[in-house]
Amino acid sequence: MKALAAQRLRNATITFAVVVLAGLAVYLHHLNLRDTGFLTGWMLVAAFVILAAYNLRKKLPFLPLAKSATWLRLHAWLGLATVAVFFMHAGIGLPDGGLDTILWLLFVGLLVTGIVGITISRLAPRPLTEHGERVIFERIPRYRAQLAREVEELVTDSLREVGSVTIATHYARRLRPFFARPRHLLYHLCGSKAPIRRLCRELRELERFLSEEGRKTLDEIEARVSAKDNLDYHYAWQGLLKGWLFLHIPLTWAAAVVVAVHVVLAYAFAVQTP
Repeated sequence: MKALAAQRLRNATITFAVVVLAGLAVYLHHLNLRDTGFLTGWMLVAAFVILAAYNLRKKLPFLPLAKSATWLRLHAWLGLATVAVFFMHAGIGLPDGGLDTILWLLFVGLLVTGIVGITISRLAPRPLTEHGERVIFERIPRYRAQLAREVEELVTDSLREVGSVTIATHYARRLRPFFARPRHLLYHLCGSKAPIRRLCRELRELERFLSEEGRKTLDEIEARVSAKDNLDYHYAWQGLLKGWLFLHIPLTWAAAVVVAVHVVLAYAFAVQTP
């Protein structure tokens, strides 16, 4: 814990030093009556290339380009430094030009989604580790379908062998919708177990209407209900971890295109300026 705090302090100190040096360079540029826009603009382009390279690093894990965790830290702290340089370049308020406004909004979108992503990446590992067996996200639908089939078979066998419609009726009313798709995602993200407790309590209430054989079937169904709830928990948190990237990455590529156009127009305008 102390090592982690020391690492964050070191990274924060380096980030602050980078921002100070960038600000000093801009100030010296200004004292020499030179256009600071080109300086801060190329700082942003350089930072943007490094930030975008993190996505490429994730797609090429076999290359000896440092650990992914190192790239993630660099991405986060450089992103914070880039915020300061961006506002040196563009100012706080919305710019006047249409293209500049689009670029400003894209950057703010990247900033917001980046902060959300960092927050999620810090929050998610602990609940995922503490809540049952870790499940690969892409396999969750297959496991969910398997549990649904097993419960349906248990219900069918109970109806045929025990001759009671109690479990079958409850399954059709409450359990079939539960197994059909991920459920209670918001409850899982909030850490609430109220829905699964309610489902298990409803199952236990059926015991008084069942024989010994029926109670055994009920126990097996309850075990699969708990397993399905665990899948939903991992689906909620892992989906959140992956979902924010569907906003952040498209914004990155959109910003890359607009940045390229902005650079071309900036130099074209500069050439035309007497």
